[in-house]
Amino acid sequence: MSDATVTQDLPDGFRHVSAVLGTLGHPHVPILLAVNARTAQEAADALGVQLGQIAKSVIFRRRADDVAVLVVTSGDRRVDEKKVAALAGPLGRADADFVKAQTGFTIGGVSPVGHANTPVTLIDRELLRFDEIWAAAGHPKGVFRLSPAQLQGLTQAPVADVTQVAPSPQSP
Repeated sequence: MSDATVTQDLPDGFRHVSAVLGTLGHPHVPILLAVNARTAQEAADALGVQLGQIAKSVIFRRRADDVAVLVVTSGDRRVDEKKVAALAGPLGRADADFVKAQTGFTIGGVSPVGHANTPVTLIDRELLRFDEIWAAAGHPKGVFRLSPAQLQGLTQAPVADVTQVAPSPQSP
């Protein structure tokens, strides 16, 4: 079987993200997991990493102009919509059709790079806790490895406080 045949068998979104990462000179080739990783927990379990190491992509719809707002957040955190709105403007809900139209990806496979339309992007500062993180690669089974600094370089996005305050551990 030729490499061209193998490449053609890959999902379109995954091929697209692979090509974008190659063009940008990213050193880590995306991989396809044996299982779907539509949630951060599924991805962490499949990769054998901490939940916080999953760089999940959350899309909002900016009300003023219907531009997608992408928040790349740590898998163990919840996005604080008010904090994001303070940085990007009033937000609305992004349904599956909006996400697909704006990004080119289905929910569960939204990559931080290679979008059909350039989103406003914010990177969760909580990702900086880790040396190595994993992001979606255009398909629910596709992921790629990177560092928070590489994520900043690939997206040219600012790091911001965009998550809810994590509950503090209760003392015994």
